[in-house]
Amino acid sequence: MLARAPGSRNAYALRMVYLLQGALVWLVSLPVQAAQYVPGPLSSLAWAGTALWAAGLGFEAVGDAQLARFKADPANQGRIMDRGLWAWTRHPNYFGDFCVWWGLYLLACDSLPAAAVSLVSPVVMSVLLVRGSGKRLLERHMAGRPGWAGYQARTSGFFPRPPRRP
Repeated sequence: MLARAPGSRNAYALRMVYLLQGALVWLVSLPVQAAQYVPGPLSSLAWAGTALWAAGLGFEAVGDAQLARFKADPANQGRIMDRGLWAWTRHPNYFGDFCVWWGLYLLACDSLPAAAVSLVSPVVMSVLLVRGSGKRLLERHMAGRPGWAGYQARTSGFFPRPPRRP
């Protein structure tokens, strides 16, 4: 792909990799940028955002730890992880990330103009997690695995809920 790009490889990498990623980082960090200028003590909404952020971070960390432990066991080779948080949602790490970004947005809501401008951040992240490079691509990759159809039928696609009976 780089060989077909007009101009030098370095210019292409700068445009398509570094500048694109830099713009995305700036965009999704808008709530953090806005929240740092909110004067005074935290409101109840900001505390709710902090709690949502912490819950999301915990959800991601627990889900990732459960998956790492599952993959480390050779007996699980080729099997679908369907225990712990993975029984409640097929994507606990993506759901946790979703909560992190919406929690950060709530922190910025103490300032109405900042909240309005920074709303784009959690919306973009939600779209990327659910329809973009997150859930959609991973599920396409997993679709052919043995046991996937049953797991998909009984486990929520994103928001956690108790698993359905087989």
